[in-house]
Amino acid sequence: MTIKVAILGCSGRMGRNLIQAAHEHEQITLVGGTVRQSSSFVDFDLGELAGIGKIGNKTTTEISDLTAADVFIDFTSIESTFEHLKWCQQQNKAIVIGTTGFSDEQVNDIKTYGKTSPVLLAPNTSVGVNLLFKLLEITAKAIGDYTDIEIFEAHHRFKKDAPSGTAMKMGQVIAETLGRNLEECAVYGREGITDERDPNTIGFATVRAGDVVGEHTAFFADLGERLEITHKASSRMTFALGAMRAALWIANADAGYYDMQDVLGLK
Repeated sequence: MTIKVAILGCSGRMGRNLIQAAHEHEQITLVGGTVRQSSSFVDFDLGELAGIGKIGNKTTTEISDLTAADVFIDFTSIESTFEHLKWCQQQNKAIVIGTTGFSDEQVNDIKTYGKTSPVLLAPNTSVGVNLLFKLLEITAKAIGDYTDIEIFEAHHRFKKDAPSGTAMKMGQVIAETLGRNLEECAVYGREGITDERDPNTIGFATVRAGDVVGEHTAFFADLGERLEITHKASSRMTFALGAMRAALWIANADAGYYDMQDVLGLK
């Protein structure tokens, strides 16, 4: 089965990888993509935008020009994503959201759209990262109650949110497994003279530098040993390919709120 996909916000680094991944996928037909009205890439061939040569589809500034799509893939901004969600709900279209930085309240708002249309929210669409989430759950169950837990993440200099959505998801998985509230136990950076480490806390450390695509490590440290679970991305294409897998899955899904764990059958 072939599905029709549109890329929302296709002129950025991630958008260009999504264009290439969709165009080269045997089960996906790319029908178009959107850019901002102020963009210099309005009415631009998507293939040329992605550096893969002309493919015939051109960019538009309006999502309403892309009604032929079965699934929309959104890696834009929080404000734009909610506008796209509203339109997809009205048109009964499925959407895969890779935008990050949502608050807990905003995530709850996104979940309400799943009551009437298929919505998949993934802070990270990499298959490897989502396997990492499962490994964190298993590890937290086994040793999380007596180890010190710290999460490290590094990204390129252009990333705006910190800690990353993936790091926050890692913390949420661990906290929920241990029956903790992440809002209460998270520690974001340390400085100066502090008290002895609270064993119930989950620490976060963030690096923004150069062109780092994405690195995440969870430390489970005890006296005498520690376990490190790490994922390193060397190309944004891993996220783009994961997004295609999510698009194929949600194209056949009923109305509901989903994540990559559903796509990979890890629940």
